[in-house]
Amino acid sequence: MDAYPLDEHDLCTVCRESLVNVDTAYSFGSYEGALRKLIHLFKYGKVESLAAPLSRLLIRALPVEQRFDAVIAMPMHWRKRWERGFNQAELLARPIVRRYGLKLANNLRRARYTTAQAGLSESNRQANAKNSFSLRRPEELRGKRILLVDDVFTTGATLRAAAAALKQAGAVHVSALTLARVDRRGFDTGSASSGKAAQSAQGERCPLSASKATDAALAGAGAN
Repeated sequence: MDAYPLDEHDLCTVCRESLVNVDTAYSFGSYEGALRKLIHLFKYGKVESLAAPLSRLLIRALPVEQRFDAVIAMPMHWRKRWERGFNQAELLARPIVRRYGLKLANNLRRARYTTAQAGLSESNRQANAKNSFSLRRPEELRGKRILLVDDVFTTGATLRAAAAALKQAGAVHVSALTLARVDRRGFDTGSASSGKAAQSAQGERCPLSASKATDAALAGAGAN
């Protein structure tokens, strides 16, 4: 018997829980193998030249018919940004806003400094992300369709908290766009360990395998 039966929207229980406050979620690929290594090289190795080719992979994950009023990069607390030297989500989002002729909105802010989500259990991630966002000029988001950009969709705790703040400001639709998504099926919610690669959920696209994603990204990086 299937431990993760799908509902009428082709969502399993894990996906439904992950997408609370998020209307649609798009990911380029699975958080494994070479794609995972590329993300780590970009994020922790601080190889900023990977931002452009990785952003092109993000654009591939978006359905061509989707339209948004604003693009928001997942914000970092100023202290974390100072420690890393850049916000990886912002670097990924810049080519996207240029492609769609939009501006990168900066309404969403980190309200407090939080522990890094990596290594935390699911319940601790939720507690860590709770009430961690604030908004400035919220009236600018009222009635808008928002594209929220980040690097990895793990449990969705941070994305859900950010989307909740945007919805409270009056946003009518929030889509999440990430490079990779972790498969949480069989994931012990009390454990910090993750499962295998993500499968498709409602609104999610993984058009290429991780190996092809790596080839495309490295080719793009070499061309820049």
